[in-house]
Amino acid sequence: MFEIFTILCRSLKLHFLHMAGYDGEKDYSWIEKVRSGGAVPYLEPENCSNGWATPTSDNFMVRGPNYLSDKIKIRGGDYLLEPLGFDWIKGPAKVSEILRNANHRVRRAVDDEIARGNRPFVWAFNLQLPTKDNYSAVMYFVALEPIQDGTLMDKFLKGDDSFRNSRLKLIANIVQGPWIVRTAVGEQAICILGRALSCKYTSGLNYMEVDVDIGSSIIANAIVHLAFSYVTTLTVDLAFLIESQTEEELPEQILGAVRLWRSIGFGFTSLPSQGSLEPYANGNLHGEDDAKKDENCRDAMKALEEDTIDFKGCYASADEGFKIMVAAVSSLC
Repeated sequence: MFEIFTILCRSLKLHFLHMAGYDGEKDYSWIEKVRSGGAVPYLEPENCSNGWATPTSDNFMVRGPNYLSDKIKIRGGDYLLEPLGFDWIKGPAKVSEILRNANHRVRRAVDDEIARGNRPFVWAFNLQLPTKDNYSAVMYFVALEPIQDGTLMDKFLKGDDSFRNSRLKLIANIVQGPWIVRTAVGEQAICILGRALSCKYTSGLNYMEVDVDIGSSIIANAIVHLAFSYVTTLTVDLAFLIESQTEEELPEQILGAVRLWRSIGFGFTSLPSQGSLEPYANGNLHGEDDAKKDENCRDAMKALEEDTIDFKGCYASADEGFKIMVAAVSSLC
C-alpha cells in the first residue's frame, strides 16, 4: 500500500510540474513520454509481471547522519533524481556511450528540451552483462532542478575517475527469487562499483553515463551466470548513490532506484545505428561453448583456492564474499 501511495505522489508531482512547472513555465510531460517510450513498460512496483518500476526508498538502508561514529544506517529518504527510463538491450557487441548517440530516444528527448530553453540533466547507468548476446540493462534518471555547486553530485560530476571509482555505490535487493540466488546475494548486497568492476564515465553538457562492465570481475561474472539461470523468476531492486565519507556529506541520499521484474528479457530496445559497439573481451557465460565455460570455471576455482580474490570492493566481509563465491562458482561449473 505504501509503495502505491509513493507512486501516486510521484505521478501527482509530475502532473503539477506539467501544469505549471517550478517557475510557472516549464513543461515536464516529456518525462512521462520517455518513461512510456521503451520496450519494457513502466508500471507500479506491486502490480506488474513484466516491466520496470520505482521501488520505495524505504527498501534501502543508507548511512545515517552520525554513521562515522555510531555506524547506524537509516532508511533511504527522497530520491534526488526522478526515474526517466529503462532499456533492456541485446546485440552482437558490447554497448557503451549510449547517450553520445544523438538518435537515441533519451538523448533526443533531452536535446529537444534544450532547444526549448530547458536544462535537464540525465544520469544513465549501463550494466553491461557478460553474455553471448551482450545484454545491457540501462537505467536513466533526471535532475529536475540545477545541481548545486559543492554538493556531492557536483563533486562527482567534476571529479576525476579515481574519485568516482571510490564513491559510486550500488545497493541490490532480491525482492523475489529462488533460494539459491537469495542465499548467494544476501538480504542486501552493497558494492562500490569502481573498486570491484571496470567503470567507464562519459559526460556531456546535460548527461553523465556510467558503463559498468560486469564481466571485469570473476565474482560478478559467476553471480550473473547464476542469476541468468533464474531470470524468469527474479525481481530485483537496484539503487545508485554516491557514498558519503565525511560528516558534512551525511546522511547518504539515493540518486535513484529501479525494480526489475521477472521475464524482463522478453522486451528489448533497438539501438539506433550510431550506438557505440565494442567487441566483448571478457568471455561469454550465457550460451557459451563448453571450452570457454571450463576455462572460466578453472579461473574462478583457482582464485578461490589461492585466496587471491579481493572482497573488499563489494561485500561487508571476506566471509560474505566467500559464501557468495562458493554458490556462484558452483553454478558456473
